[in-house]
Amino acid sequence: MVTLTRSRQPRKQRKALYNAPLHARHRLLTARLSEDLQRQYGIKRLPVRKGDTVLILRGDFKGVRGKVTEVDLRRMRIYVEGATSKKPSGETVYYPIHPSKVMIVELDTSDKRRLEAIERARKQREEYLKRLEEAKEARAVRKPEVIVVGQGGNEQRSSGQGVENEKSL
Repeated sequence: MVTLTRSRQPRKQRKALYNAPLHARHRLLTARLSEDLQRQYGIKRLPVRKGDTVLILRGDFKGVRGKVTEVDLRRMRIYVEGATSKKPSGETVYYPIHPSKVMIVELDTSDKRRLEAIERARKQREEYLKRLEEAKEARAVRKPEVIVVGQGGNEQRSSGQGVENEKSL
């Protein structure tokens, strides 16, 4: 995710979000991939683009599946075929939907740069999972030593499994 500000204050977070430049907003318009696409590409989420097919997960249009016709970076909304409303004049307009409320079910893979970006993200995720696994193994190897104080003041050293009265070193 793009870091817009270092502040933890909600008002400054909001201000940074509303005043974010368009190239940063593009990174914020991400949606999760379907399970099939996650297995195929090895990543969990991706920025939504015009031409992607999405499934709407929340709101009045829940369950609607359609192509993304437009991505509005200024309003931080996407427009999907099938999610339309009628104006009082009778004109049909697309309903704006936030990308966090959709799931990408088909990618538009016509852009080779997007495929390169997907490959980079997949490699980063694999490296992250590898480091996470190594950290888990390192923690499993070093178990903390525990001193067990029994009745009569006898001290016994243990690895900390199945002990009732224990004090850490």
